[in-house]
Amino acid sequence: MKIMRLSILITLICLTNLSNGQTSLKAIDLNYGNYNVGYMHYTITDSTRTYQIKNEFNNQFINRPIPISIWYPSKSNASNTKQLTVLNYLEILKEEEEWKNLPNGFLLDWFHYLWNTPKNRAHLPEKVKAYGNSAFLEGKFPVIVYAPSYQATSIENFALFEYLASNGFVVISCPSRGTETRLLEGGTTKDMETQSRDIEFLLKEIYKYEEIDFNKISLMGFSFGGLSIAITAMKNHNINALVSLDGTERYNYAVLEKSPYFDLDKFNVPYIHFAQKDIPEEVLVKDKIPAELNYNFQLYDALTFSNVSSYKFHHLTHSYFSSFGVLFAQRDKRQDKSDAEIMASYKLLSEHTLLFLNATLKNEEKAKVFMENTPKENGIQERLISKKMKKTVLKDFDYKDFNDLAINQGYQDLIALYENTIAKHPKLELKEGMLNTLGLRLSFNPSKFNEGLNVFKLALHIYPQSANLYDSLAEAYLYKEDFDNAISNFKKSLALNPENQNAINKLKQLKE
Repeated sequence: MKIMRLSILITLICLTNLSNGQTSLKAIDLNYGNYNVGYMHYTITDSTRTYQIKNEFNNQFINRPIPISIWYPSKSNASNTKQLTVLNYLEILKEEEEWKNLPNGFLLDWFHYLWNTPKNRAHLPEKVKAYGNSAFLEGKFPVIVYAPSYQATSIENFALFEYLASNGFVVISCPSRGTETRLLEGGTTKDMETQSRDIEFLLKEIYKYEEIDFNKISLMGFSFGGLSIAITAMKNHNINALVSLDGTERYNYAVLEKSPYFDLDKFNVPYIHFAQKDIPEEVLVKDKIPAELNYNFQLYDALTFSNVSSYKFHHLTHSYFSSFGVLFAQRDKRQDKSDAEIMASYKLLSEHTLLFLNATLKNEEKAKVFMENTPKENGIQERLISKKMKKTVLKDFDYKDFNDLAINQGYQDLIALYENTIAKHPKLELKEGMLNTLGLRLSFNPSKFNEGLNVFKLALHIYPQSANLYDSLAEAYLYKEDFDNAISNFKKSLALNPENQNAINKLKQLKE
């Protein structure tokens, strides 16, 4: 069995030796937060890419359609909004599977992972937490951009998304689709890059919503989506946290490594991975699964600049990291726990996800303490969850890090900032040329002139004998038409370097 196919194989494990399950949304017993939950679904197009509807059996290409699902804190449920049902979500599934006009009566027969059983049919009228198209609640909320599993729908984890929205988060998702058609190639690096581009499309889409806090962005992925969020985080520096729901980056690291964007040094945000239980020996042998999947985690071992937590949920097999799996998947007698144990662990998974996001995006102290603790310290039995974690190795503090601090305080009080910083990071070096260039760039911007002057003051504090810095400061004053200060600083430059022809020429011009 080639490693390339493992993401598909892990899913297929759940399709053999099966028995019916009995679950319900109510039985999961999620403790929803204080916010009402709104839900919207719409489709927009990415005009930079083309796409074919495979089921139409023609040669026609269209702009790539991006179906979008979004859950959010909403205003009080108005009379013109409708509380959704599981069936309403499955109607979204039909559209994203490109079977929009499929009669609802075919739903559970048509899609192999739903299974048409009396127990599964009973899920369809169940009411969910969300209300369709209700108005956004005013405010600023952190956002989670979700990448689904292999060829999966945007709503595969709707119960978790509603739970997060009820606790003050926005969740946005689109389906996992191949590069040119609905179908992926087999879990390849190309598939991963395509899904990553879709994630980046959503990262752009969130800027349409004034209720989203663009400084608090997390990516979340299930199964194959875990690979895609990992590579996206390496490409984008505006990501604040990563949540992986039994992500394939644990099982198929080679796909990640083959990306031209692969760079572990750029994987530097808090990262949590929730893994399935150990696969039993019987399943490993019969399904020809490499035994190292139970213990290898190459990405975890390789990460240096990220705080990393790795959890193993001993009552969850792979499918049960999604709402669809908990509700509809048939149970594998060889390894699955009881329905009650699965639902209780899915609740634990949801709670841990919320606490991680509260810690990383909302900076909540109680959540940070919980995530630092062991499961035992949090009152959770070891038979349910095990955990390992490691802290980031801090990079040397450099001029870019200092400039970030300067930006945050509007380039004010830079000398004091420098003295405090150099005491903590004695290896910090602010080179004269960098400060000179930065000072000029800011000074030549009319709205940032004073910030540029402050940079020059810092530069001359560090390099008081620099004729070039005085010359540049004089140029800044000259640009501002502050001729007295321009003349004064050109003279200071000449005093340090009598051969400074630029200062000689400018002083001559200013006297004339």
